[in-house]
Amino acid sequence: MRAIAVPRSVLAIAAGAVLLVLAVLLALSTERAVVAYRLVLRQHGGVVLDLGSNAEPQAGLQGRMVRVTGTPHVVVPPLDADFNQQADTPLLTRHVAMFQWRELRLGDSVSYEMDWSDTPQDASRFQQMNGHINPGPFPVQGQRFPSERVQLDGFTLDAALLHALPGSEPVAPDMKALPGNLAASFSLHDGALVTSATPGDPRLGDLRVSWTEVPVQPVTVIARVDGDHLVAVPNADDGKGYEVNVGDSSLLDMRPDMAARPAASWPLRALAVLLAALGVGLLLARDAKRIDPFAALGGGLLVVGVFAALPWLGGSTVAVVAWLVAALAGLGLLLWRRRAMRR
Repeated sequence: MRAIAVPRSVLAIAAGAVLLVLAVLLALSTERAVVAYRLVLRQHGGVVLDLGSNAEPQAGLQGRMVRVTGTPHVVVPPLDADFNQQADTPLLTRHVAMFQWRELRLGDSVSYEMDWSDTPQDASRFQQMNGHINPGPFPVQGQRFPSERVQLDGFTLDAALLHALPGSEPVAPDMKALPGNLAASFSLHDGALVTSATPGDPRLGDLRVSWTEVPVQPVTVIARVDGDHLVAVPNADDGKGYEVNVGDSSLLDMRPDMAARPAASWPLRALAVLLAALGVGLLLARDAKRIDPFAALGGGLLVVGVFAALPWLGGSTVAVVAWLVAALAGLGLLLWRRRAMRR
């Protein structure tokens, strides 16, 4: 069986078309990766500079996102002034509960019991209000008390970061520190203050007040530098603008999507233009020895510029304009060389 001879021009056209397709796919994948990474940065507040432990404020860090790790130091312990309770913690929280009627529904069956609840139970919504009326709003409210100053290495943590610190441990009330009027109303029972005459047998309307603290432990914080403070990024797309983890957590542990950072984007862009130029050169040339490098380069810039601009539409006007300018420059170079060759 005799082999079929294929003209050189057919092979050149096929090779040129394949190279153009490869160039377009490479350009699209590269720009999509860069666009996706830019989106991640915008969601989280920007590129993160890893300072590690023992970090100190520096002029060049102003406005940058940084990763800092260490054990917070409470400079000013928080104070619940109403009860005169204080603890060596970044965040002290007061919890208030009242002994109230609660309505329990199981299918068509309705029953009532009294128990501790940290929110007022609206008896007006009960199916059987008679005999199940609750006192109403709490006379004392639950509240969180952040420290006025907590240091992480050389930085002061902003209040939003203090509220995000993980963990919770009970704090034993200090009865000796209670103001006189409250000491007469509350007694200590099971790690909390209660108003019950018989602490083990509460009555309707009795209050229970307790406290918890955020433990002082090693943490890792990602936040923005503002002077000597670490603060949340305002209006971040993720709704937070910071990250807080227990222990020494790596950047990728805290933000796995950061692993998508594209590598060697500019060399890949140059390779896409080179492949496209070779493809255009083969398509335009009469034979492999008469490829015009300037026309090929112009065609490569035109093809890559047009397709590379597509992923940026609706995202970055600057990137779209830059790639279209490259495409127009390529078109101009291609037209100039084609006219020169016809003379």
